[in-house]
Amino acid sequence: MVLPDLKLSLETDRGVFAVGRIDSGTRQLLEVAPSPPQQGNLLDLGTGYGPIAITLARRSPAAVVWAVDVNQRALELVRRNLDRAGVTNVIPARPEDVPPEIRFSAIYSNPPIRVGKAALHDMLEQWVGRLEPDGRCFLVVHKNLGSDSLARWLEASGFATHRLASKKGYRILEVVPGSASGINGHP
Repeated sequence: MVLPDLKLSLETDRGVFAVGRIDSGTRQLLEVAPSPPQQGNLLDLGTGYGPIAITLARRSPAAVVWAVDVNQRALELVRRNLDRAGVTNVIPARPEDVPPEIRFSAIYSNPPIRVGKAALHDMLEQWVGRLEPDGRCFLVVHKNLGSDSLARWLEASGFATHRLASKKGYRILEVVPGSASGINGHP
């Protein structure tokens, strides 16, 4: 994986999203979304083999990065990739293993859209609801996989949502807790 500020060799495998490569959406998210906060708890929701979590950890070495996935094989790959990358500030975890009192300064995710709308909505409601009051969530979703309808649903659910960028069909959505008057001056 090569980004403007980072070069990593990560292990992937069958049964985990984007085997053998970093997918285009994840690359867009990591290149376009703002840098993570330098401290606090960060979340990579649906971590897969860990490219987002490891990038966040490298960019914010004083932060704690939670690499969350339901797939045990994915979490095993994250652990291996942490060793390969020499990163020590990532905690691979299943969703139920993240203590409920943990709040996040930022969430970065290429969410598992294919789990279905109801499951995706439940997941996002749960985790975005755990943002610190001034926290931000950055999601990458392809327009053909429902990025615009997801943004409308997030808004209707009380999460102020703004399209931060759109490139090659991928939308980077910025989401904040509560129905604030907007993000970055946008209504």
